[in-house]
Amino acid sequence: MLCSLNEALKILEETSRTFYIPIVRLPSGLQEAVASAYLCMRAIDEIEDHAELDKFTKVKLLHNISEVLQEGTDGFAADAFSILKDYHNVLPEVTQGIIKWSTLAPQSIAPRIWDITAAMADRMAYWAERNWYIQTKADLDRYTFSVAGSVGLLLSDLWAWYDGTQTDRMQSIGFGRGLQAVNIIRNHSEDLQRGVNFFPLHWSMEQMNYYARCNLSLADLYVSSLSEGPALNFCKLPLVLAYASLKALECGQAKLSRNDVLSLVTETMGIN
Repeated sequence: MLCSLNEALKILEETSRTFYIPIVRLPSGLQEAVASAYLCMRAIDEIEDHAELDKFTKVKLLHNISEVLQEGTDGFAADAFSILKDYHNVLPEVTQGIIKWSTLAPQSIAPRIWDITAAMADRMAYWAERNWYIQTKADLDRYTFSVAGSVGLLLSDLWAWYDGTQTDRMQSIGFGRGLQAVNIIRNHSEDLQRGVNFFPLHWSMEQMNYYARCNLSLADLYVSSLSEGPALNFCKLPLVLAYASLKALECGQAKLSRNDVLSLVTETMGIN
């Protein structure tokens, strides 16, 4: 089940206009790899966050997807179809197409994307089974590593694979964790309504903001270490949006306005 780049970019644009812009501006080869990674991870994220699936179903689907990806070939479409066929009318298109997205990256880097997606799916299943019960900062660190810090590590691998760019891997974890922490803060009220709280016990909003800013400081170091080129062009936008979102939330806004996002995207990416 091969996937064309145009098909992937169409789904990417429908799924995340924000990430579509920096991905579509990446050079050939790297563009396919980053698009593959983003869509695969968004696919399993949609399972973890799905409002209509019960815990048991989420755990089953995530583990099954992990097992398929661990087959380590690009011919596992039949297995994937059998896993997802009963949820055709429930799961979004980005999730239904996960095997197609996994075949998009060049073969020299695709197995790394399968590996990290499989590991992340298993970790998501673990947290879903626990109902995302977070008691301590250590729990929070484990969760944010599971779903975001490990993505930072993958990005470092992709930059090194593409043109030899070397980065500090602890800073890359902070990059992922910082972005995830801002997401947790932004979605806190909605998460509480569905019975999930990613804040450690007795943590205030101020403590979570501090956690986010500590990790974003590592993200600053990560991005500032990048030379002009594809990696920097990709990473600077989510970091700018994370800081702007955190500032807006601290000022009492529910989120950045659409106009604010578009303005930041235009300014950061140099779009005329």
